[in-house]
Amino acid sequence: MTVAGTSIDTLVVGAGQAGIAVSEHLGKLGVPHLVLERDRIAERWRTSRWDSLVANGPAWHDRFPGLEFDDLDPDAFASKDRVAAYFEVYAKKFNVPVRTGVEVRSVVRNAHRPGFTVETSDGVIEAQRVVVATGPFQRPLIPPIAPVTPVTSNKDKLFQMHSADYRHPAQLPAGGVLVVGAGSSGVQIADELRRAGRNVFLSVGPHDRPPRAYRKRDFCWWLGVLGEWDAETMRPGKEHVTIAVSGAHGGETVDFRRLAHEGITLVGLTKSFNDAGVVTFESDLAANIKAGDENYLSLLDAADAYIERNGLDLPEEPAARDFLPDPDCVKNPLHHLDLTEAGITSIIWATGFSLDYQWLKVNAFDGKGRPCHQRGVSSEPGIYFLGLPWLSRRGSSFIWGVWHDAKHVAGHIATQRSYLSYQDALERRGKTHRAVEESVSVSETNEISETGVN
Repeated sequence: MTVAGTSIDTLVVGAGQAGIAVSEHLGKLGVPHLVLERDRIAERWRTSRWDSLVANGPAWHDRFPGLEFDDLDPDAFASKDRVAAYFEVYAKKFNVPVRTGVEVRSVVRNAHRPGFTVETSDGVIEAQRVVVATGPFQRPLIPPIAPVTPVTSNKDKLFQMHSADYRHPAQLPAGGVLVVGAGSSGVQIADELRRAGRNVFLSVGPHDRPPRAYRKRDFCWWLGVLGEWDAETMRPGKEHVTIAVSGAHGGETVDFRRLAHEGITLVGLTKSFNDAGVVTFESDLAANIKAGDENYLSLLDAADAYIERNGLDLPEEPAARDFLPDPDCVKNPLHHLDLTEAGITSIIWATGFSLDYQWLKVNAFDGKGRPCHQRGVSSEPGIYFLGLPWLSRRGSSFIWGVWHDAKHVAGHIATQRSYLSYQDALERRGKTHRAVEESVSVSETNEISETGVN
């Protein structure tokens, strides 16, 4: 079945968590729609993650309200393949009208008529509205400081890859590894490589470091009851701060000191590379570790205050405030590193992603190419965005958060349809009234003709 020639009220681009969520809400509101996915449902969970990845939140939290992980303990962490399977089951449960293997190549607003013309790999579609549910992980971002020439003494090229392409340690050539970026991905990959016997250097920038759990409650629960997930604006200075959290090994608090004591060499923010294969790091490692500690302790303080304020009977956990001693790499940090001398043959860039909307040819972006929207409702009427960080709140890019954002977007679409239905009704009444007048006019003419009046 081809999509060519299809005319639909609302087209949803992408069948990841955002696309599946908005389809559920659109279906409940009776909005005719179609979901197009260029690969498979939840493809990013399948092929843009490393093999051992698990969700960073427990199963009771990282899900939609309409379906539980019935084969997992609520406090367990689902594997990436289990998450992908979850969304497939969810799509079937709510009869999501999805067509896979169809790529959207361009969206253009129609001239002098409503809606958009959508060019796909399977033909042209006409849509009154378009929901862009392609998420935040669109184009792997490697900073311009990355080496572009051979840097090792034997003139072999340094092996480099983005974390989106990393699957397992055996992918990398023998030798040490520099992991650049200490958010959730960078930390987990560095730890996996260390456990596989690699000599690992981890470049640590500014980060938040919540406890995995505290006083018998997961940090996801704490951020919920403390209102942090619903924070609507990012705090100034936090724009480039990552979150170091992990569900690996049953879930554990990310502790950079522990990682260092286990064999990972911590270094500061990666600054530059020269042609001789020497990398320079910022002198900020200790400051970044300290700021992460402060973030960690602030959540413990807020949790303690919440428990006291609400009279909860949760066991105290004084050991949570104990830190390991600073390792030597923190007390005497490296500022320069010769990659050849250190035996480093690979670099993994865990440096995030950029957005790519070249196919979306509408007036919905600012001068830097970022979407202009209010809670997902674009500045271009009829265009909507879903799944982006801070779309409406801190939790917007998380599984449960995107479901709530999708409900708002679907409601806006339904409201717009109601206004247009009113207009259509007016036009239909007008046509009916004109038809009646024409009928009466013809009838009167016939009566005059039959009476012979001259």
